[in-house]
Amino acid sequence: MKENVSGKGIKKMPHTLVILMLIILVAVVLSWVIPSGEYVRVENDLGIEVIDPSSFHYIDKIRVNPLNIFTIAIEGFEKSAVLICVILFSGAAFNIITKSGALQSLIGMVSRKTRDKEYYFISILTLIFGLICTTQGVNTFIGFAPIMVMISLALGYDSIVGASIILLGGAVGFSTGTLNVNTTIVAQEIAGLAPYSGLGYRVFSFILYYIVTNFLLIKYAKKIKQNPELSPMYEIDKKRDINSEDNKDFNESMNTRKWMVIISLFAALFIIVYGGIKLDWKMNNTAAVFIWLAVLAGLIAGFTPSEIAKYFVEGAKKMIGAALIIGFARTVSGVLDEGKIMDTAIFAMTNAINMFPHIIKAPLMFIVNIIVNMFITSGSGQAAAVMPIFAPLADTIGITRQTAVLAYNFGDGFCNYILPTSTALMGILGATDIPYDKWMVFMGKIFGVWIALGSLIMIGTNFFNYI
Repeated sequence: MKENVSGKGIKKMPHTLVILMLIILVAVVLSWVIPSGEYVRVENDLGIEVIDPSSFHYIDKIRVNPLNIFTIAIEGFEKSAVLICVILFSGAAFNIITKSGALQSLIGMVSRKTRDKEYYFISILTLIFGLICTTQGVNTFIGFAPIMVMISLALGYDSIVGASIILLGGAVGFSTGTLNVNTTIVAQEIAGLAPYSGLGYRVFSFILYYIVTNFLLIKYAKKIKQNPELSPMYEIDKKRDINSEDNKDFNESMNTRKWMVIISLFAALFIIVYGGIKLDWKMNNTAAVFIWLAVLAGLIAGFTPSEIAKYFVEGAKKMIGAALIIGFARTVSGVLDEGKIMDTAIFAMTNAINMFPHIIKAPLMFIVNIIVNMFITSGSGQAAAVMPIFAPLADTIGITRQTAVLAYNFGDGFCNYILPTSTALMGILGATDIPYDKWMVFMGKIFGVWIALGSLIMIGTNFFNYI
């Protein structure tokens, strides 16, 4: 087997679940080494539980018993139950849509008509996911990832390009925090700022990140199309179903049934987005929409009830790996919570910022939030943990509270696309069968560019009164 250029010198990494278990064991060890401490949590006027910044104190050492790891893991699965349902049911729905042949015919039609215009196609799709994720989490689109991979492969790219259209587009929308209620608005309320204030600079950040990210993705896509063997996924992608005898489906024309199946898919997406924005829907509502999509798409495709049930179960089975990854990923924060070392880590990192020159304090807040996000992957949870500290800290170190919110947005968001504990990343990688090490061969450089660009944007806030 010929070794691809991108993967040269890279050793095969263990299974993702093994990586997660190693991280969990490290967290257990840290619970025996790092002093236990905690802040006092109080409920503010908005009913949000926040940290009292002046209340940190050390407590009697709490050591996590290694024998309790799987008990904590079960609690992680309980907390992730609704998200796991979304993943299983979305997999079921998209399997039924795939069985109808509608996607293959649509992909074939798009491939034939776009030919040398695929780069515009990538740009438009990343923009769509970016705009949607200004209000939604990337988790919402885990079930869409296999479709994007099929489109990517049909256009001559690799599976990484397909996954990246969702992950990178969504990352830009979510991480710049333009309109997100669960992150930006929570952080602004805790910081005492008007909701949606500072929107202009966040929109500027979105545009800048979109342009740079899209440039890098298209550059990579062009390289892979010209020489597929440069892809870290080259050997794996050769074995995917799209290269099998099912290829004939991509040459079949669209008909009324297939168009109706596709319309039902986009209608479901619209309903999910509308429900999240206008109706304050939670993930359980999203899961229910995917069940409806599975049933309706199956009936439209002309399947019998038994065929729908068969394909439903078959599709859900394909998502079991992604569901397991997400459940175990929640165990890491559970261990840190159990050992009461999360607050200790936050206390030490925030105090360290005051040791540096003023011009790099805002970028340092960004970096500190990246580190915090390695422990607290929940956006609203991280806001509740760091903003009560960063807001008054901003007052004392001479930067605006709006800058502190932007640092939180960047730190909370962009890191999620390299962390093996991120449910959005690992869910999509699991759904598309992209190994974590292969993803990092591609993503390492882009993440470095993201950090540099974010730091420059944070430095920019020093030159005007960003409020």
